[in-house]
Amino acid sequence: MPLQMTGALDDPDLIRLPWDVPLEEWPEHLLVPLPRGISRHVVRFVRLSGRVYAVKEISERYAKAEYRLLWDLNRLDAPAVEPVAVVTGRTGRDERPLDSALITRHLQFSLPYRAVMSGTLRPDTLNRLLDALAVLLVRLHLYGFYWGDCSLSNTLFRRDAGSFAAYLVDAETGELHPMISEGQRAGDIDIAHTNIFGEMLDLEAGGFLHPSLDPEAIAEDITKRYHRLWAELTQDEIIDEVDWHRVEQRIRRLNSLGFDVAEMMVRRKAGTGRLIVRPKVVDAGHHQRRLLRLTGLDVEENQARRLLNDLDSFRVQEGLRHEDEAIVAHRWLAEVFQPTVAAIPVELRGKLEPAQLFHEVLDHRWFLSEAEGRDVGLPAAVKSYIENVLVYKPDEKALLPEPGDE
Repeated sequence: MPLQMTGALDDPDLIRLPWDVPLEEWPEHLLVPLPRGISRHVVRFVRLSGRVYAVKEISERYAKAEYRLLWDLNRLDAPAVEPVAVVTGRTGRDERPLDSALITRHLQFSLPYRAVMSGTLRPDTLNRLLDALAVLLVRLHLYGFYWGDCSLSNTLFRRDAGSFAAYLVDAETGELHPMISEGQRAGDIDIAHTNIFGEMLDLEAGGFLHPSLDPEAIAEDITKRYHRLWAELTQDEIIDEVDWHRVEQRIRRLNSLGFDVAEMMVRRKAGTGRLIVRPKVVDAGHHQRRLLRLTGLDVEENQARRLLNDLDSFRVQEGLRHEDEAIVAHRWLAEVFQPTVAAIPVELRGKLEPAQLFHEVLDHRWFLSEAEGRDVGLPAAVKSYIENVLVYKPDEKALLPEPGDE
């Protein structure tokens, strides 16, 4: 069978990679030294035409199945890495068959959970990681996706204001259905519990887990976080007809969690003056969509919430309460957000993505203002943040040399 590459090929150089060589033997000059999570398979990162791709060596059956699943998840706008191609029909230089390969686009500014840790994994960092993983699993289940191997290791994390956003990176055991069954949900939660317990034991054995953290309690905690969020999004609510305002409160709570409500199913409870209300949650990204519509900025959910809060403050401070929202957003973008990002020296812009930089500048401004007892202003906060915080941060973007550079 001849070599075959199938997918959304946007770079002809992909076919020129050394597919007749096992992935673990690929030459160093092709590879990018990005942090990798734990994987059962050989994974390498390559840079072509300014783009970074992840290549995973895997059997043809699983490569094709995972490619299709990732493509379906991306079509649904689910939080998962983007598939690029499947390479089949590989043979080595000695004519022996080699495993197929799955190519995905590297998710910029993302890190495996071990790379998020700075030394020992502390309770506050772990709580944010578990929250992100619980949200990811709930979102996937709302789409009808059964993961089959939910774990921190199979997830990538991006900073999202003071939290993290989680992305599925390994879907080889997954299944997509019109609707997930209760048995599948229970199975996924049980697998997540087992995997996270094992990951915490591994960190504990290596001295990377904070002494106050108990692996078994952490594994139990992820299931509690999941169940709380799932119930908030899907459970029926019984209200008296006169308490219709509670429906609006429920919608606002769901919006605050980042989820939009498409419709409500309301029916009368037999023999009573009460109503049974069931929300139909369509997707996460409530604040993302509002910010994208107003400004064109495509950011994570918590970042969007923070930026919208600043936009609303700008509206009040500038006396624009009665101005059209789109006009106010355009002014905020031109007068506040863009100048702040442009003030960051070019050589430091790979440290964090723009929305995260802006969020951290706002935090820094608040701390400086609290210390001085007055608002220090945005320009002063930007200058102080660059000099005292940003220069000491590690790069979270793949900053790669141009071909031929040292």
